[in-house]
Amino acid sequence: MKKIILPFFLLLYSAFISAQQSLTFGIVPQQSASKLAQLWNPIFEEISRKSGVKIHFATAPDIPTFEKRLAAGEYDIAYMNPYHYVVFNKSFGYQALAKARDKSIKGIIVVAKNSDIKTLNDLQKSTLAFPAPAAFAATILTQSDLAADQVTFTAKYVSSHDSVYRTVAKGIYPAGGGVVRTFKNVAPEIREQLRVIWTTKGYTPHAVAIHPRVKAENAQKIQQALTAMEQQETGKKLLNTINIKGFESAEDSDWNDIRALKLSLLSY
Repeated sequence: MKKIILPFFLLLYSAFISAQQSLTFGIVPQQSASKLAQLWNPIFEEISRKSGVKIHFATAPDIPTFEKRLAAGEYDIAYMNPYHYVVFNKSFGYQALAKARDKSIKGIIVVAKNSDIKTLNDLQKSTLAFPAPAAFAATILTQSDLAADQVTFTAKYVSSHDSVYRTVAKGIYPAGGGVVRTFKNVAPEIREQLRVIWTTKGYTPHAVAIHPRVKAENAQKIQQALTAMEQQETGKKLLNTINIKGFESAEDSDWNDIRALKLSLLSY
C-alpha cells in the first residue's frame, strides 16, 4: 500500500508546485484575441523557458472588460496602457516590472489615404472612431488634442485599435484614433489604405505589471527573462513582431508623467 500511496502523493505535490508556478499574463486588447495570441504566445514560451515559470496568455474581448478583469485580479501579470497602470497601481497594488526600452507612446489620428482631410480642423462636427474611453494614447491623448484645437466631434467606441483602422479604411468613419505601434502591426492591406494626419506628444509607454499576490522570486525571474530577450537573436526576432526593441526594468515613478495629467476617467 505504501508503495502505491507515496508515488500518488508525490504526483499530487508535483502538480501543486507546477500550478503554483503557472501565471496568467493578460494583454490589453488593442487588437483581436487571435492576433494577440499569435504575437504573444511565442514570447511567453520564451519567457517560460528562460524563467522556469509557466506563462499563460490571456486577454479580453474589449478594453472595458480588460479593465474589469484587472480590477477583479484575474491576471497575475498584465501588459497595460500607462493610464491603466496609474489607476490599478493605486487601487490594487499592481507593481511595474518592465517597459519598452527607448520608446514613448504616442497617439495618432488616421484617415483614408484618398481622403481630403489634412488637419484636425477638417474633422469639425464629425463622428470619429476610438478603441475605448480609457485607451490612453488612442483615445485620451487624441481627444485632448482635438479639444485643444476646439474641434467638436462625436466619439464612437469600436472596441480595439484594429477595429478603428478597419472602419476608417472602409469609410465608415472619416477618421479614428490609434497608436504608432498598433498601426505598424495592423494588416498591410489595411495600413496601405490609411495615412496619419496627427501625432500627439509622447509619454511613458505601457507597463508590464505584476499583481501583489505573485511571489517576489517569480516576479524577479520574469523581469530578468523579459529584459534579457533582446540579447539573443531568437528573442530579438520575437520582440520585432510586436514592434518593441527590448524591455527594460521599470519602477513606479516612471509613470509620474501620466499622474501629472490628473486624469479621472476610471474609478475602481
